[in-house]
Amino acid sequence: MFIGSSAPTNRTGVTYGRAAARAGTRGPHGRGWLFAGMAVALVALAPILAIVAVAGGAAESVWPHLVAYVLPEAIRQTAMLVTGVGILVIVMGTCLAWLVVAYDFPGRRLLEWALLLPLAMPTYIVAYVYLDVLHPIGPVQSVLRTVLGITNPRDLSFPDVRSMGGCIILLSFVLYPYVYASVRATFLVQAGGVVEASHSLGAGRFRTFLSIAVPLARPAIVAGATLALLETLNDIGASEFLGVRTLTVSIYATWINRSSLAGAAQIALFMLAVVITLVVIERIVRRHADYADAEPGRLKPKQLTGWAAMAAMSIAALPVLVGFVVPVLHLCNEAYKRLRFAGFSHSLVDAIRNTASLALVATAVTLALGACVIVALRLAAHRSPSDVRRAGLAARVASLGYAVPGTVLAIGLMVPLATIDNTIDAALRASFGISTGLILSGTVVALIYAYAARFLALAVGGLEAGLAKVPLTLDDAARTLGAHSGGLIRRIHLPLLWPAIASAAILIFVDCMKELPATLLLRPLDFETLATQLYAEASRGTYEDGAIAALLIVLVGFFPVVWLARLSRHGFVRSRRATSGRADDIDGDLSAGRQPGF
Repeated sequence: MFIGSSAPTNRTGVTYGRAAARAGTRGPHGRGWLFAGMAVALVALAPILAIVAVAGGAAESVWPHLVAYVLPEAIRQTAMLVTGVGILVIVMGTCLAWLVVAYDFPGRRLLEWALLLPLAMPTYIVAYVYLDVLHPIGPVQSVLRTVLGITNPRDLSFPDVRSMGGCIILLSFVLYPYVYASVRATFLVQAGGVVEASHSLGAGRFRTFLSIAVPLARPAIVAGATLALLETLNDIGASEFLGVRTLTVSIYATWINRSSLAGAAQIALFMLAVVITLVVIERIVRRHADYADAEPGRLKPKQLTGWAAMAAMSIAALPVLVGFVVPVLHLCNEAYKRLRFAGFSHSLVDAIRNTASLALVATAVTLALGACVIVALRLAAHRSPSDVRRAGLAARVASLGYAVPGTVLAIGLMVPLATIDNTIDAALRASFGISTGLILSGTVVALIYAYAARFLALAVGGLEAGLAKVPLTLDDAARTLGAHSGGLIRRIHLPLLWPAIASAAILIFVDCMKELPATLLLRPLDFETLATQLYAEASRGTYEDGAIAALLIVLVGFFPVVWLARLSRHGFVRSRRATSGRADDIDGDLSAGRQPGF
């Protein structure tokens, strides 16, 4: 992006030319913040570097075994799952976005934001619910046998949800909102002018959709699909519950069942290469998508009546029913039966306390680390262009963890934490004869580290978007009055950043509560969160006992989705009021998969 002349700029509105002009106004502590931001980036990068080191230094006998017996099937099933989910979420998300933008039908305004509700459902909870709902003695098959007069469950031929097809369908009904949100934002802001021009040339709505709207939204489609595929690769609960042995499941099984850290690291390294490939493809597609900057203008929806209106309403309502309403109703029913029969168990109370306290601490740590990165980026504006580039690189590196699956991150953390523990223990043994044992490994510190590294991108993105709306002239005025870096941050930036801090904190807290893969691998012994307790109950087949934990996770995840729906609804109005250069500010963040700021 360029502003005015050819001076390059970053998202905080800092031009390198302007930074050079401010080189003489350096605060006394600006360099310290830069070092702090680079240190945070190094902390976030450490697990990835550790995976490379462990995988590269593994015994030669491990890799042949993986190649012969583990990787072929894991790669095949992962490729099938990713391909199937990718196709379905692209088709569902794009078609639903066009449906609610280009047509008007009964319930459209409600369904327009309700289509985002499946984002509140973790994939492992949806799999957990439908395993129970579609069980041979579950409600669906029981009703079918009653209607058909069949008494023996084995006599009813019913598709098995524990299959590759079942996994693809269920994950798609949960993950399509990533594509829907980004593509709808593009249609709202950019489709009006070119679509009306297409109509004036005699093209119908369907032809316009295929030849104009879809190519126009291709960057948004790729961005949303990439996020959905990264979530698919990160999933462990749904895949394992539904009998699909992905690379993520193989990493977990190799470490838990074989106690082979080297083998798990080598699979993780291969999976990391897959993730990097996805991200690179997404960046390349978006980089060469200049045609997407169409003239802003809202498309006037076509009024549907009769059977067409009912069909449109049914099509739009189906994903909401499958991805949100049915799971919530089933969880409410099972939770009610459980509470009526046995009440709250002590283990559930412990899991709630563990989850809330862990998520709160991890959220605070993540926000603090993200603030270091963003403050360094902001203060670099008053220094040299090289400092701006270093701070920008630190921000990008610190955000890498969000693209790394939780199992990969957890495996990468084991070696650095164990090294630190062993170093401290050896030093104290040599000096005082005291053995400290494990200080970091196998403790909540490891979990907090994993959460912070994985969700640091949410803090960096949220704070960066919020700080971009604070003009640099305020910094100049404060420095003219003698403010140093600390005073500038405390008195100017923090008061103006509270909305962005709050929104980022909500998203980080919810993601920490829902995180399952990293928690399974790094949690202390006898330490359960709501996610791990649900996983344990589902593994034992006691679905009703995990219903309360699942319902609590969904309820907490519901609020950010409502906030996102409100932001999505008002984003077009706000963008039209903005300047032409920032006409798609809010919706652009959504289409890029970034955390929008206030």
